[in-house]
Amino acid sequence: MKLEPEEQKLVKYGKELIAHTSEYLGPKGSISQISNGMNCQNCHLNAGTQPWGNNYFAVQANYPKFRERSGAVENQIKRVNDCFERSLNGKALDSTSREMKAILAYIKWVGSDVPKKTTPRGAGIFKVKGLKRANDPEKGRLVYEQKCQSCHQANGEGILAENGKSYTYPPLWGKNSYNHGAGLYRISNFAGYVKYNMPLGATYERPQLTDEEAWDLAAFVNSQPRPAKDLSKDWPNIAGKPFDHPFGPYADPFSEQQHKYGPYKPIKEWKEAHKKSK
Repeated sequence: MKLEPEEQKLVKYGKELIAHTSEYLGPKGSISQISNGMNCQNCHLNAGTQPWGNNYFAVQANYPKFRERSGAVENQIKRVNDCFERSLNGKALDSTSREMKAILAYIKWVGSDVPKKTTPRGAGIFKVKGLKRANDPEKGRLVYEQKCQSCHQANGEGILAENGKSYTYPPLWGKNSYNHGAGLYRISNFAGYVKYNMPLGATYERPQLTDEEAWDLAAFVNSQPRPAKDLSKDWPNIAGKPFDHPFGPYADPFSEQQHKYGPYKPIKEWKEAHKKSK
């Protein structure tokens, strides 16, 4: 994808904003103060380019698209601002700002070789095979203490960088972490994310966690306190809620506890059996 000089500048600025969001838009940001101090890159590794690292490979090819969570067709501006309001527990970025234009230009550049309406292998987050049992937060606590605590700290608070503007290792729970409306608050997403990316040094070619460890770790981290968000407008069609959405009401007969921690197979089977024919 050949870029004009001005486009190149915008793409480079977009990458900088993804990698160092808090420097510009965090609590001590130089442009605006609209987010919690985490960087987009904390959830979208290597500035959204790492295979199975919650990357942006398929975004340009698939947006605008209908999303059940909002019950509407969403464009990329809405998607980016969802991240600001949920994962960064902050406020929406001005859709007309240079910062929004730069982020969109960068996402477009990352996905420029992906054909329309396709999703390449390695895009987004890996789907880990579910366990036959419920995920166990207490087992996850042991995994956390052994493999995660040295970076993310005993109370999940992360490690603040020397400049006090960003995190060397981001907080996984507590007031400065993602809120319970974020995508990673779904245990399946968190499990898939850590399976191929954590602890530090793990990759999809050399994972360090077993599937069980990934699920239990996700259950532990997402059982810890974090900021709340008003989700009353999410999932206008409750039948569209994912199997591990942890807040009712549901179209199925399963409890919030089972939706959060599993086992998920009975929920999936019920949903499949009760799909409305189109």
